[in-house]
Amino acid sequence: MTTEIPTKSQEAAAVPPPGRASEKKRVQQGHKRLLTRRDRITLAFMAGVPTILHVLLVWVTALASILLAFTTWDGIGFDSIKWVGLDNFKQLFTDNPQFWPAVQHNVIWFVVLILIPTPFGLFLAVQLDKKIRFTRIYQTAFFLPVVISMACIGFVWQLIYNPDTGLINSIIGANKPGHYIDWIGDPKLNLWAVLIAASWRHAGYMMILYLAGLKSVDPSLREASALDGANEWQTFKNVIFPTLRPTNTVVLVVTIIEALRAFDLVFVFNKGAQGTELLSILVTNNIIGESSRIGYGSAIAVVLLVISLIVIIPYLIATFRKERRA
Repeated sequence: MTTEIPTKSQEAAAVPPPGRASEKKRVQQGHKRLLTRRDRITLAFMAGVPTILHVLLVWVTALASILLAFTTWDGIGFDSIKWVGLDNFKQLFTDNPQFWPAVQHNVIWFVVLILIPTPFGLFLAVQLDKKIRFTRIYQTAFFLPVVISMACIGFVWQLIYNPDTGLINSIIGANKPGHYIDWIGDPKLNLWAVLIAASWRHAGYMMILYLAGLKSVDPSLREASALDGANEWQTFKNVIFPTLRPTNTVVLVVTIIEALRAFDLVFVFNKGAQGTELLSILVTNNIIGESSRIGYGSAIAVVLLVISLIVIIPYLIATFRKERRA
């Protein structure tokens, strides 16, 4: 039996260099420092406070609204809460003359958003994806209405729609005595006036979503289509647009949610006067209005929640299935 004597090179390879050992030790110490008591307290505070606020302000209030939907309560003392079962919902569907017009207006809101600003946002995204000059400036300009508060947007459009000094009436000559067009006060016009302002904002939102989807398209698909002799429109219709199917799903869900949660712009314009009734406006008017019918307003909120879940749950199921397959 022979014993092999390691050479000097093998011994040197077996012994790690001092620098590498010290580096490994520093990394281990660094990992230990990440889990100090102070860091744990900081992480717990940063994660715990938002979680608690989210649970209290979202989940607790949502569950409370569901329970209050089956009661009557004027908001003064908990002793006045009385269980009425489904009476609020029966009254809502049969005896409320504002409910079905509000549902109709929410449907109109969705149809307008999906037919006008959504295609326009896609058009803007396609143009900006061509890497034209000043692309960043155009993106900022079109996306700016999305980050501006609805109160500011409503104030700006109120100035535009002003019957006396508004931009539109001044251009069309409808700012003279006896020829005023009351864009906000006329029940036949005010909903469409608000929808124009909402579409102005929604187009920038859709542009960013579609622009993100276009950035994820494989460039080789465009090159292959060009080699086959397809023009720009044929390439977009047959190659690019089918690959935007996930983006289209997100756009559809976002647009439905935007149509259901529409509130602040209408409230700033005319506080949901005749012609602009929405489900969200009815909820606010019944809960914090003069009558303070909290149970009845909660019933409307529950109906709005159910409609939202009908849209959101299938989207979440499809998303989770896609992630599992991946």
